Order: sequence, then C-alpha cells, then structure tokens
Amino acid sequence: MSGYERLSVQDRLHLDIEDENVHTHVAGVFIFDAAALTREEGGIDFDRICEFIDSRLFRIPRYRQRVVRVPIEGHPFWVDDPGFNLLYHVRHTRLPLPGDERQLKRLVGRIVSQKLDRGKPLWELWIVEGFDEDRFAAVIKVHHCMADGIAATELIQTLLSVEPEESFEPPPAWLPAPVPAGRELLESSLRSRLTSPFTLARSLFKAAGKPDETMESIREGIESLRRAREVQTTTASGTPFNLPIGPYRRFDWLQCAFEDVRKIRKGIGGTVNDVILATVAGAVSRFFEQRGIPSLEQGDMDFRVAVPVNIRPPGDHSVSGNFVSSLIVPIPLAEPDPRIRLERVIEATRQAKSSGTDLAVQITQTASDWTWPGLYGVFAQQSSRSRWWTGAPRT
Repeated sequence: MSGYERLSVQDRLHLDIEDENVHTHVAGVFIFDAAALTREEGGIDFDRICEFIDSRLFRIPRYRQRVVRVPIEGHPFWVDDPGFNLLYHVRHTRLPLPGDERQLKRLVGRIVSQKLDRGKPLWELWIVEGFDEDRFAAVIKVHHCMADGIAATELIQTLLSVEPEESFEPPPAWLPAPVPAGRELLESSLRSRLTSPFTLARSLFKAAGKPDETMESIREGIESLRRAREVQTTTASGTPFNLPIGPYRRFDWLQCAFEDVRKIRKGIGGTVNDVILATVAGAVSRFFEQRGIPSLEQGDMDFRVAVPVNIRPPGDHSVSGNFVSSLIVPIPLAEPDPRIRLERVIEATRQAKSSGTDLAVQITQTASDWTWPGLYGVFAQQSSRSRWWTGAPRT
C-alpha cells in the first residue's frame, strides 16, 4: 500500500512563505569532545558516525521522507523518498587552523544561509572537525515544515544518550513505500478538507451537553479572532530590525548559567522565558541607545516580540510537525531598573496568554483547511507585516 501523510496547514505555511531571502529552516550547533571518536591516524571517525546515525534513523521516519504536491490543488504531502542517500544529508568538513569559535560561527552562518533542497528530505547534519584541536561540532539544519522546537529535539534525543555507547545494533531493513499516484493524493486531500468543519466544531463545542458553556466557548473564539485582528491592524515603532533582508545569515551564541536564570525566576516570579525576555529587553535598549534610536528616552516606543507557545497535546512529544502558536508581547525597553523591567514583562506575557491567541490560531488554521489552505498563510503574513515599519532607519 502507498504510504503518505498530508501536511497540516501550519506545516504548509513554512513552505509557502519561504523565498530566496526568507529561509524557514531552524538550526542548532552542538559541541563535543573528540577523543572517543578520534582515529589512530588522526581525524574524526566519520564513517562510524554515519553507521550510528543509520542505525537510529528508523525511529524517526520523517527524516527519510520528501514533499510532493497534490495535482491541481497543490497541497503538500509527505511520501517516502525511494532515492534516500544518508551521505547526502550527513556531511563532513573541517575548520582551517586555528579552528576557533569565531571560525565555527562563520561556517554555521554560511550553512544556514543556504536553502534546503525541496526534492529531498529537508534536513542536513554537518560534522565539523578541527575545532580547538580536541573538539568537534555537529551542525543540524531542519526545515520548519518538519518540526517545531519540541519535535526538532527528536533527532537529538535519538542520536544522543546519557552514557557512551561502544556498540550498536545494525538498522532494520528499510523498504520505502511506493509514491502514491496524484489522483490518490487529491482524493485524500479533499477528504481531509471535508472533515475540517467537524474538527472546528469539536474545538468550539468543548462543553458538549452544557449549552451555557458551549455558547461561552463560541463567544471566546469570536473574541479571540477580534483581538488577533487588533494586533494585525496596529503598527509597532520603527527600528533598524524591521527592514528588508537578504539571503545571508550570521549565527552567534553566548553562554549563560541556567542556574542563575532559575534563581531570578524563583526570587521574583514569572517563568524562565520571562527572565530571558527581560534580559533581551535590556540588551536591545542598550543597543538602541548606542545607535541613537529616537523615542527610547520618552518611553513611548512600541517594541514587540513574537514568543513561541507550545500547543502540543500534554505529554505528547512523539508527533512530528508544528504544534506552536505565537504570542505578540510588548517589552519595556525604556525601563532602566532590571527588577521592574522583569515585573512588567511578567505582566505583559500574562495578558498575552489570556488573550486567546492560541484559540484564534486554531480556528484560523481549521477554517483555512476547510476553505483555502493558503488562508492561514495570508493571516500569518498580515500579522508579521503589522509589526513592520517602512520608514528609513536612523543611523
């Protein structure tokens, strides 16, 4: 039998909005001690790394699937890639001497500046040796249509373990399912769209048998859509960040003691994300001050960030794809006191969480799937553009 799976509207979004300048893959860098994988003649044992990955890949079948489009309708489906080649996706390179952190960051910037090949499974894993002589790095790049932040850890959890493993079992035989005919995909897509109204009804009528609560759920859904529309129709202040971008990327990181973040959260309240947002607000404020950005001193700058929110079913970490929404949170750049800034961030995220944005996103996605799958993409793009500013930046 043919094996295939229809992409959700939200997963499709990350394919639809991608162009030559906007790349919708996510990436991460992991640094390891090279001693256990160093060959006697020198260098990383890349072949053993590939053998190990091959032995685990059957646990995450999405990484051997590619995207095909339904004829006429154009909706994407996942199908097994009959020409899958592990060595196309797992790649080997080396930093030039001295192999320092700055060179690694530049290499990662070049890797993430390149779009993934749509004709193959949408992921890459780069093994980078020559980093500080005794370490190597793994650079992972996965298209956002495959996974959100939680599902993306699926590959890492599959490849890493707490204890080192000296041996591993060979993989089971993999036989790709035949690629389905276009007519079969079209029929499946139409069936899915016909059932979408019932999915929407279940999300609204969550209090079946209780008319008062059911009507309240409907009112809540309508109000959530209204508030989401308000966010789209208001424009944030102009900054150097809100300008057209090109295809090139820089990739950077810094170290932060997680225990310090937890102490701050425990002492003042809120969440770890709140502490991070308040820290970012302080850093952006200093950056704007150095750049001479106007309006910061008066405290009337409307600066917003999109905060990802997990809407995956509780306890379910096995499902691929995207189960994430975004909260649009204003952060107080003009507040100089770090404690007060954190308290204001906590209040801003509390209000955003109570706005019903996640319900609005769910309703829009389901309505899009029922009517026109591109509708949700338009909704998301309008939301993004509402935070853009078209004026010239001050330098």
